[in-house]
Amino acid sequence: MRFALPLITILFLCGCVTANVDEMTFDAPTAGIGDGAVVILGRRHAPDYDTEPDFIDCIGDHITRGNSSITVIPERKFVDSLYPWFEPRTAPLGIEGLDRLMTIEPVANKIVDLNLNYMVWVDGRTQDTNSAGTMTCGISPAGGGCFGFGTWGTESDYEATIWNFINNAEVGRMSASTSGQSYMPAVVVPIPLIAPVQDTACQSLGQQLLEYLSAGQ
Repeated sequence: MRFALPLITILFLCGCVTANVDEMTFDAPTAGIGDGAVVILGRRHAPDYDTEPDFIDCIGDHITRGNSSITVIPERKFVDSLYPWFEPRTAPLGIEGLDRLMTIEPVANKIVDLNLNYMVWVDGRTQDTNSAGTMTCGISPAGGGCFGFGTWGTESDYEATIWNFINNAEVGRMSASTSGQSYMPAVVVPIPLIAPVQDTACQSLGQQLLEYLSAGQ
């Protein structure tokens, strides 16, 4: 029993993360992605934020670890190979824009060369919300250190839109919203205890996409 209080304190300070996921599928595959490939791209059209490249990489890594038979084309490689058609200012915002792009012969040929079956657009971001607490740091002849306690909230909100290149159609949408509270107690040395909000969003959204692309396998 004497360990109960420290354990409760540690669990509290490590923070907790809540997650909500949602999925709307219009045309689910019945045999998975087969020998085709998928590319996952971050939306970067909003004037006040960009979808983080490391979050896009995290989703791709989750899919690859879950099913090594799925070929995930790296975002940067895809964008560079189709320059300038998928730069933020020129990338298609809807499936109609994709139809127009596919009428451009070099673009259509490159898509065929990549054996691309699906494109996934991910829109969203992670941001800090509220903060509280104080911390004081100082140096004296006897040494230095920090004392205090701080806390802040973090929210992640992402939506993935799936485009099927075989049928030139939008076939599904998935979303993941997560939130959590992080803490930083300081007794001489600050110790950040970060809630894994973005990582949880990555795992939640990545798992939905993995199950979709692995259907029937």
